[in-house]
Amino acid sequence: QVQLVESGGGLVQAGGSLRLSCAASGNIFSGNTVGWHRQAPGKQRELVAAIFPDSPTTYADSVKGRFTITIDNAKNTVYLQMNSLKPEDTAVYYCNVVRLSDYADYWGQGTQVTVSS
Repeated sequence: QVQLVESGGGLVQAGGSLRLSCAASGNIFSGNTVGWHRQAPGKQRELVAAIFPDSPTTYADSVKGRFTITIDNAKNTVYLQMNSLKPEDTAVYYCNVVRLSDYADYWGQGTQVTVSS
């Protein structure tokens, strides 16, 4: 069973930066779809950024130019660097992996990001 554990969330002022980490229990990222999603209170969960094995990295329009998703396969960890944070970025952020061999879908428990104005 794959486990994903997010960390790095917290409270930050608008304009600040945070780096989220998602550590996997095994080598699950390579060759699979890896992404960060977020869910704000009263809103649906939305895709923030994703890395696909055979397609360009995708970002939500609202975070383009501010957020960067990267993978360190040696550490089994995916990161989300978030710069120029805005109050509307406040949400619970979730790490997600879709294993393409069987489309198994794995989620972390989420980490809270709060951006104050």
